[in-house]
Amino acid sequence: MSVKKPISFILGSTNHGTMIINRNDFNHTKNGAYGVGIQILTNSSYDQQEVNLAIRLIEKRRKYFKDGVVALDCGANIGVHTIEWAKKMTGWGEVYSFEAQEKIYYALAGNIALNNCFNVTAKHVALGSTNGNIAIPQLDYNQPSSFGSFELEEKANNEFIGQKIDYQNTKKIEMISIDSLNLKIIDFIKVDVEGMEEKVLKGANKSIENLLPILLIEHIKSDRDYLKKYLATREYETFFLGMNILAIHKKDQTLTSINTKDGVFKIN
Repeated sequence: MSVKKPISFILGSTNHGTMIINRNDFNHTKNGAYGVGIQILTNSSYDQQEVNLAIRLIEKRRKYFKDGVVALDCGANIGVHTIEWAKKMTGWGEVYSFEAQEKIYYALAGNIALNNCFNVTAKHVALGSTNGNIAIPQLDYNQPSSFGSFELEEKANNEFIGQKIDYQNTKKIEMISIDSLNLKIIDFIKVDVEGMEEKVLKGANKSIENLLPILLIEHIKSDRDYLKKYLATREYETFFLGMNILAIHKKDQTLTSINTKDGVFKIN
C-alpha cells in the first residue's frame, strides 16, 4: 500500500554537475525569492561569481605553496563550493566540508558521491569555538524556506527564512572547532555560518595564526567591527566584497596578485 507524501529533494542537471536539490529551498520577499535551491533551479548555478573567486584564490595558493592544497567549506549547504573546488583540485588538493543540518548534510554527501569527488571529507557537525554539543531546532524541509539562511542559535533578530523556527524543539548534534582537526596545512577557509562566524574564528585561532590561510567570511549577520579587528591584529589585509570579507595575510604572496585599481577588485 503506497503512502502519499510530498517530494522535496529532487535530482537536477546543473552547471555544477548532477545535484540533489530541495525544490522548496526558497523564501519569497517583496524583493523576490532567494535561496540556494531556487537560484540553481532558475539559473542552473548558485553564486557563480563567488565560486569563481574562491577557485582563483585556491589556485593562487597552489601556485605559491605547491600541491597539497587544503580548503575548508564551513557551512557547505548542499555542496556547490565543495564540488566545484574538489573538481578543480583533483590530483593536487583536498576539501573538508561541514554542514550542521542533518537533512541538508545528506544532500551534500549525495552530491559529493554523485560527482565522484573523492578528495572531499564531509562532516555532519556544527563549527564553533569549542568541542561539545549544540542543540539546534528541527526544520520542516517540505515547507518553502531558505534553508541556507537558518541560524542555529536563537537571537533577538533572527531572520525569517520562510517558516517559523521553534527553538524549543531541538536535537543535539556534535560541535567541533577547526583547531581540533589538527590539520598541518590549511590554505583557504570559507566561513558562511549564519551569525556564528565569530565563534568559528575563535575556534580556529591556532590554525589561522600558524598556517595563515586565506579567509572568505560572510559578515552580514556578524559584528563587522569585531571581524575587522580580529583580522587586523593577525596582520591580515582585508577587502570587503559584497556580503563577504576577503582576508589575505600580509606575508602571503597571493596579495601580489590582487589588483584594486580604480576601486575595482581583480585577481591578476
